Amino acid sequence: MVENSLSKIQQHLASLDEKAREAIENATHIKKYQKNEYLLQAGEICKSGFQIVSGVARKFYLNDGKEITTELFFTDDIAVSLESYTLQQPSKEFIQAIEPCTVSVTNYQAFQELKQKHKGLLELDLLMTEYYALWLEARLFQFHTMDATQRYMLLLKQQPHFVQQIPLTYLASYLGISLETLSRIRARI
Repeated sequence: MVENSLSKIQQHLASLDEKAREAIENATHIKKYQKNEYLLQAGEICKSGFQIVSGVARKFYLNDGKEITTELFFTDDIAVSLESYTLQQPSKEFIQAIEPCTVSVTNYQAFQELKQKHKGLLELDLLMTEYYALWLEARLFQFHTMDATQRYMLLLKQQPHFVQQIPLTYLASYLGISLETLSRIRARI
């Protein structure tokens, strides 16, 4: 289901008229981030959407000084702190490059103005919001219906070339398990 939404977004982008495509290209720039560099820090307002062109990033928050990884972003994923981005208020989360990343950066304010001028971009925004909602629902479903081994195997199936590059502490946190449990799962596989 999530893959179908991503396909819809790509089809929609391809179907945009030339003026809308040109407008969004002019509001977007490419930026490179080094390993461990922050795309967003807690306390900052998320004033841009970040589409991962290459590399891997993660979203996390601090809970009693402990980093809790909530999302991993791979090629074509949109990395935002949704609450901060939507409400333009300080973020509770960090977005950090796990490895060097190339990112397509779109300014929030510019995108809001473009949506008023180009109906196709308003539809694009809706499709991206739907995609995120479906992804989040799938992730919640996984946590409620799969055990840790099944969640790890699913991630391994979906992103096999990246899983080996992600530090185990981030993977364990993302999967909602201890580092020791992840090590046991990996040893069994």
